[in-house]
This record gives sequence, structure tokens and C-alpha cells, in this order.
Amino acid sequence: MSNNGSAVGQLLWSRPLCVGWRRDQEGAVYHLATCLLLLGFMGGSGVYGCFYLFGFLGTGYLCCVLWGWFDACGLDIVLWSVLLATACVLQLAHLVYRLREDTLPEEFELLYKTLCLPLQVPLPAYKEIVRCCEEQVFTLATEQTYAVEGETPIDRLSLLLSGRVRVSQDGQFLHYIFPYQFMDSPEWESLHPSAEGVFQVTLTAETECSYISWPRKSLHLLLAKERYISRLFSALLGYDISEKLYALNDKLFAKFRLCFDIRLPSLYHVLGPAAPDAGPESQKDDKDVREPAASPSPQALPTSVQQTPPSSPPPASTSPPAPPPWVRMSRPDSSVLASRTPLQSYSQVMSRGRAPLAPTLTPEL
Repeated sequence: MSNNGSAVGQLLWSRPLCVGWRRDQEGAVYHLATCLLLLGFMGGSGVYGCFYLFGFLGTGYLCCVLWGWFDACGLDIVLWSVLLATACVLQLAHLVYRLREDTLPEEFELLYKTLCLPLQVPLPAYKEIVRCCEEQVFTLATEQTYAVEGETPIDRLSLLLSGRVRVSQDGQFLHYIFPYQFMDSPEWESLHPSAEGVFQVTLTAETECSYISWPRKSLHLLLAKERYISRLFSALLGYDISEKLYALNDKLFAKFRLCFDIRLPSLYHVLGPAAPDAGPESQKDDKDVREPAASPSPQALPTSVQQTPPSSPPPASTSPPAPPPWVRMSRPDSSVLASRTPLQSYSQVMSRGRAPLAPTLTPEL
């Protein structure tokens, strides 16, 4: 142990001491390199902290190269400074590559901040979703159709990014689709993953629109593999479908002043298209319908439509009159239906032989 200590002491103290200090000082390049190295070692953490650190260190070592080449005239100083400056430049290039790889396109970045960030969706999971749609953004011109009723197959799921889309059936307007809403969520939920089908509505762009689309098979594979993404899509699609049902209910309330439960299946029979021959004949149909619908049973009406009928004395005849024949009549114009009372409108719909707006007998669960 003493021999090792004496060897270290000989290495430290056997060197000749400085006889005299140099009177001329180093040039400005040397002092600049020292200042840059000092600033570089004061860098913080994180990506931008690493940019600060290696940026100043690389510049400082480059100044050391110039100082060793012009002033110190030392080959070892030049070689070591070149090596350290090269390491800093390579590290900066790696950081730039990582930032470029993690950066999303502008549309997907805005989609993440609007739809996924409030739900605290992790960025890696969102990147898996974006990778499934291949980071492609599609466009629709004004009055261009996204899907045609009875023709377009259901082979994808799309999300509207900008613009407005009109949904119609048999030429009758149903509702709008606004940005950051799914364009075909009911069709997606209505089919089994292995089943095939076509659209039952027509989707037309009212303005210039942009949207992203996931292929059906690729998205089903992703949902089967990633349980978190599957639950996320289930929540988003459920919320989107409920918004569409509420939009239909609002249209029904604005048209007939009737507000039904959104879980009822047959709102379209009230919102459906009017017959082309709804002229004076519709008024005759209205008179024929008012008789059997004058005293409807309260149990056969939905809760929101039940009204107290006006009290009137019973007829004096002992035998009730024979009901009129039950015939299927043409549907009157929508303006005629809107001008009637809710009770008359509901009776007219029931007399057409269509599905009721509410089940008369609800099975007990």
C-alpha cells in the first residue's frame, strides 16, 4: 500500500514546476470556447434541455478546434475537440429525428386536442389509432355524396374533421353531421364484424368537407388486439349515436310538438317522406281518421302524448255504432300533419298500419 502511495506521489511531484508564467494570454477564441462550454453545462433536462446542452457544447468544442489549430498548435487538442464536437452534432441529429417521428400532422394534432385529450387518452394509444387509418385525410366537394342509400357498402368507419354533411332517407332530411362526429356510427354498430351490408341513408356534403376513414377489417383487428382502444371506441360511438337520436327527436318536436323517448325504434314513420298526391284527398282521409281516433285508449299512447279528452255525455243509444272500415290510406302532406293537434297526428300515424311510436305492451324485465 505504501509502495502504491509513493508511486502516485512521484507521478504528481516529480514533474518539473513552472519556472515562469507566460506573459501573453490566450486569444479570444479560447475564452469564447470556455464561455460556451460553461453555458452548455448549465442546460436542463427534457428534449429542449438536451437541445440547449448539446448545442452550446458542440459550438464550444468547435471553438476549441480553432484555438488548438491556430494558437496552441497542438495536434492532440485539435483531435479531441473534433471528436467531442462530432459527438454533440450526432446527438443533435438524433434529437431532431425523434421530434420529427413523434410529431403528428396538423389535422391529427387538432383531433387529439379536441377529442382525445379531454378523455386523457395516452399519446401512444392515439398513435396506434392514427396508424390504423394510415394518416390519410380525405375530402368531399360541395354536394358530393359520401354514401348512397341502398348502394354504398359498409366497409369503413369515418370521422368528419371539417364541414357539414346532410343525412337523408328517401329524399327526406333527417339530421346534420358536424365536425368531430362519426359519419356512419349507426351502420358500424348495426353489423357484425363478419357481416356485410349497405347504407340505409344518403350522406351528402353541404360544404367542402374533410374526414378520416378506418378500413373495417383493419379497425376490427386493432380493436380485438387493443382492449383499451376497443373500450374507447365503444364510448365514442355510443355517445355519437345518442347525439344523432337526440337530433331526430328535436326535429320531431319542432315539427309535431311531440317529444318521445330516444330509445323508441320507429321515429322515421313520423319523419318519413310525404306522399306526392297529398292534396284534397288528404283532407278526406283526415275526416275518416278522426272518428276512430276520437276516444283513444290512454294505455295505447306514449307518456308524452297522453292528454285528458274533453268530457262529453255518452250517446243515448244502447248499441254502439259500427266502426268504419279499416283501410290503408295515403299519407297526407307534412304541413297538414304539422297543423293538427298532437293527438290527431298520432292517431293518423296509427291508422296507417305503420309501427307505433311506443309499444302498447311492454314485457316485464
